[in-house]
Amino acid sequence: MISVVGPGGVGGLLAALLGRAGIETTVVAREETARRIADQGLTANSAQFGRFHAEVATATEVPPGSAVILAVKGYGLADVLPGLVAAQPVEVLSVLNGVAHADLLHAALEPGGTRVACGAIQVEAARLDDGTIAHRSAFCMVTGPAGTDQWRVMRSLAAAGVRTRSRGTEAEVLWTKLRFLAPLALLTTVTDRQLGEALRQDPALTAALLDDVATLATAEGVPTTPDVLEDQLHRFDPAMRSSLQLDVRRGGPTELDAVGSHLLDLAARHGLATPALARIVDTIGARLDA
Repeated sequence: MISVVGPGGVGGLLAALLGRAGIETTVVAREETARRIADQGLTANSAQFGRFHAEVATATEVPPGSAVILAVKGYGLADVLPGLVAAQPVEVLSVLNGVAHADLLHAALEPGGTRVACGAIQVEAARLDDGTIAHRSAFCMVTGPAGTDQWRVMRSLAAAGVRTRSRGTEAEVLWTKLRFLAPLALLTTVTDRQLGEALRQDPALTAALLDDVATLATAEGVPTTPDVLEDQLHRFDPAMRSSLQLDVRRGGPTELDAVGSHLLDLAARHGLATPALARIVDTIGARLDA
């Protein structure tokens, strides 16, 4: 059995794909959400897979001994972690953003015999107010650290049509995504603009942020230059908005800690000055506190 913890845009899409493929799947969610999915199933409108509907089992606690895809947002981890520990799953693949969660998951779960890997997902998906999963990108790829290609969750995702790959260390997997995600999320949020407009609004600030993030990623073991980040960001859909931006609009909670504040902590440990990063994080934080 595959249990998907956190049926938002990302978790909902993965659960729907698994269910459509006939793979035994349980969605783990709060009682109201679990009841709605049990009644209505999961409907996805996907740029890659088309529109489809899937029926999956639901639960409010992780079924003991299952293999888990952890797809909550960072601020929801504390709520679900005790249940994960109690369930003693055979394996947990996390697709949370950022890097701060990795040590916490390993420390909490591995003493009980659970295999833990923190991976990354490349996808643009959101759960709409009516429960529909809107998969706006024509891609969905999950990357795990080297050796996870034979894990039950990775094999199941591949069988469900998700592109999967296994390579590098856990830190390399997480930072390869975070080095692009952090500036995308922070710039769209601080400007409250679509990505293309956000990149152009204050060229000096954009350049300084990319320099800060590239320097930090390099210090964390993933050699990066600002030019590489800028080129990649300009390859994304210029109309893209970030989940951080949307969460700030709604008044929180947000992943600002995962993609901003924790990076400042890491920079301090390395003795690095990251003034643009600090300025943007402070501006967004002040907006949330207002």
